[in-house]
Amino acid sequence: MLPSITVLWSFALVVAVLTVTPGLDTALVLRSAALGGRRRAWGVIAGIQTGTMAWGVLAAAGVSAILLASEIAYDVLRFVGAAYLVFIGGRMLWSAIRGTSSHAAEQPTAGTTDSFLGGWRQGTMTNLLNPKMGAFYVALLPQFIPAGAPQITWGIALAGVHVVLGAVWLTLLTVVAQRFRAWLSKRRVARTIDGLAGVAIVGFGARIALEGTSR
Repeated sequence: MLPSITVLWSFALVVAVLTVTPGLDTALVLRSAALGGRRRAWGVIAGIQTGTMAWGVLAAAGVSAILLASEIAYDVLRFVGAAYLVFIGGRMLWSAIRGTSSHAAEQPTAGTTDSFLGGWRQGTMTNLLNPKMGAFYVALLPQFIPAGAPQITWGIALAGVHVVLGAVWLTLLTVVAQRFRAWLSKRRVARTIDGLAGVAIVGFGARIALEGTSR
């Protein structure tokens, strides 16, 4: 049984709210688009969607449920993900403090390269190391997959809807940020962006680390 249009639309309405809610993905993409270079920004978007699709498939296959059912495995993922977020957020804060984000508009900021692969790697790791994504899919997907339906097929279809919505929204944010790139790359503005993005990402990492085992 293939997913119906009605089910896909219903799922789209649910994940659309999650997609447009400001969060880690928004902070990462806006910072990359404003200061990291065009190719890196597109790479980050592609990486985030890669992680989203991976979580959807893993949840449909039951792997995420097994992971979240194991307190030790969940805590390992939680602390690794939190450490990674604190690391990249800390680098942004350090860049803001040192004032190394003051480059010409066409150049990436210090500590980054305008590389699609580098952006993809960062977006993918940020998404895959976020246990909240696994918990979200484990809780949501069963509500939309009928009993007896092919789990993987439905998981790919539903995650695909999320990927499309996420890609469209983050692309819109990137286009807007790129349009104002000359202004955003000014020394004072760039340092402010690095500082705000760094605080937001470190905050996400700290929240994940301190949430305990409650899921």
